[in-house]
Amino acid sequence: MKKINIVTLGCSKNTVDSENVAGHLKDAGFTVRFDDDKNTADIVIINTCGFIGDAKEESISAILEYAELKRRKKNPKKIIVCGCLSQRYADDLRAEIPEVDAFYGVNDWSNLLSDIIEEYSETEFTSRRLVSTPKHYAYLKIGEGCNRSCSYCAIPLIRGRFVSRPIDDLVQEAKRLVAGGVKELLVIAQDTTYYGMDIYGKRALAELLERLALESGAKWIRLHYTFPSSFPDDVIEVMKKYDCICNYIDIPLQHISADVLASMKRGIDKQGTLALMQMFREKLPDVAIRTALIVGYPNETEDDFEQLKEFVRDMRFDRLGVFCYSAEEGTPSFPLGDTVSDEEKQRRMEDIMGLQETISIEKNSEKVGKEYMVLIDRLEGDFWVGRTEYDSPEIDNEVLISAEEDLKVGQFYKVKITEAMEYDLMAELC
Repeated sequence: MKKINIVTLGCSKNTVDSENVAGHLKDAGFTVRFDDDKNTADIVIINTCGFIGDAKEESISAILEYAELKRRKKNPKKIIVCGCLSQRYADDLRAEIPEVDAFYGVNDWSNLLSDIIEEYSETEFTSRRLVSTPKHYAYLKIGEGCNRSCSYCAIPLIRGRFVSRPIDDLVQEAKRLVAGGVKELLVIAQDTTYYGMDIYGKRALAELLERLALESGAKWIRLHYTFPSSFPDDVIEVMKKYDCICNYIDIPLQHISADVLASMKRGIDKQGTLALMQMFREKLPDVAIRTALIVGYPNETEDDFEQLKEFVRDMRFDRLGVFCYSAEEGTPSFPLGDTVSDEEKQRRMEDIMGLQETISIEKNSEKVGKEYMVLIDRLEGDFWVGRTEYDSPEIDNEVLISAEEDLKVGQFYKVKITEAMEYDLMAELC
């Protein structure tokens, strides 16, 4: 029972949890693979997501797939389920899928490791990463949990209150990652702008970013999962100060209608949101803004939706994703019901994404003839696939360069954009 496959579902925060579990297992002498589809592992650990309906369905489907293999006397011999879905629904899952040997919640890593490693005695789950991403970029999780009270969100119910990691610990981890070949650090938490409030009594994201810029050695530092309410202005000043901090802000805004924002309990109104966007554009005119929106929130009227469309047209976001509202048990919005039909949610999502596609091709067309530094992520078919500082891996635009060029994954190259598509750019070496 020495071969272990770790299947990670959901967000990048789960990715970091899986990597830390993998590091402990590797140090104990196990052979660990991530998302291995060869079904040769003796043990499979499924790190699940329980955030919204689609994510729960994906997690359950993965569990059932491995349970069927086990029933047929094939590998895996042991199935362990952990993460958000397991935290919320362990009793239900245990009754429905008896093939699973053990369920563990989101903060139960030491017990999970004790289930696999004989005489495991560590009481504190320390950072011990076996990175699963391409070795030139890695996520840096700066905190756990969330103190926000957004009406639709189950994360505080699942992961508890926000717990920051000390700056010194994060800087040391960042140094280790860079020493291992990481060029790009992606700073993540459920709410990165809340960082520091619990341990320092103040928002300390700017201080952390400055320490990372000065000490980590990373070529790129990218900021994800910021929150619009009480956005710390000093973060913008630090971003302006250091070239290694990417001109990129990921800030899920969710909506613009005053009524919807109030019901969502976002802590910011329409005027505050507009003022924040104006501040970003004035102080960081070159910044790429990624946002996420929710359509079909309970009682979202056609007028609310038209306001959202107008907002997207006016703001011309660089990157945008849309989610259909998912009614989650235990959240403040759950008693409001699920009043917008699935068909109408889908229509609204497609309307917004259609708008964004037009905006994206227009913005990409403006880049033709301009030069950018790109980081190469992979070789795929006839092209090297890279990204500019304005794009995060897996979710944003990519730059395609002919595979005939002699390039290397994980290296930076200066390119000239030759052609624009909706979500990709063609380029040649300068």
